[in-house]
Amino acid sequence: MASFAVKKLYQKNRILQNRSIVAILLAAGEGVRMKSGLAKVLHQVSGRPMVQWVISAVREAGVERIILVIGHRREMVRDALRDEGVEFVVQATQRGTAHAVLQAEAILRDFSGTVLVLCGDVPLLRARTIKDLLELHHSSNAMATVLTAELADPAGYGRIVRDSQGTVERIVEEKDATPQERRIREVNSGLFCFQATALLPALREVRADNQQGEYYLTDVISIFRRDNRRVAALLCPHQEEILGVNSREQLSFVEGIMKNRLKKRP
Repeated sequence: MASFAVKKLYQKNRILQNRSIVAILLAAGEGVRMKSGLAKVLHQVSGRPMVQWVISAVREAGVERIILVIGHRREMVRDALRDEGVEFVVQATQRGTAHAVLQAEAILRDFSGTVLVLCGDVPLLRARTIKDLLELHHSSNAMATVLTAELADPAGYGRIVRDSQGTVERIVEEKDATPQERRIREVNSGLFCFQATALLPALREVRADNQQGEYYLTDVISIFRRDNRRVAALLCPHQEEILGVNSREQLSFVEGIMKNRLKKRP
């Protein structure tokens, strides 16, 4: 009996190593609200560009292949990260998150593993959370798994819409949400796992028929659910991990949290 338990634990610990995973970091945004000539993802948090914190968390989670989608000030980003061992693809015109992921189509075309998609402006994200998301995605045999969070003030975030059984049905961006949907407190973190062979066909189905005229990655969830494909969700236990940086005020807030976190390290 004990040997069986040890075997199961060993299999769980090996789950990430036994599967092929590619991470796609979205880092093409202009960051207008930063009011800076520096690329948004290069603004520093505790002495490091914020995107480096994300890269480190992804690597610590056991994912080695990382693709950065770059756009605005892309040469600046390339130069700053040239020693990070990441690959780059260019989104010359920012047309939404689904369009951004599609820029890696040539890399993903013959790939049949897991695609981890996350943003380059969430420096508080922990490796443990990424691992938990990947483990849930693999153990549930889902086509997509999304990290969610419950916020007292969900303003600015896409809302998680669940069906009567509690399953994620779709994600609606705030500008497209009804007043009732805007009252939902569970939000999209922007961190996803996808089954690669299902992701690319779904991305090609996404349309820009929304208030922002953009191709939303979140629409892939609706496409999967329409086709009766499994979608899973993990509620993030620490809300601060999903905080994105879009302004100087948000940068300062995240900096304070990071400093406190680093003080607690042994």
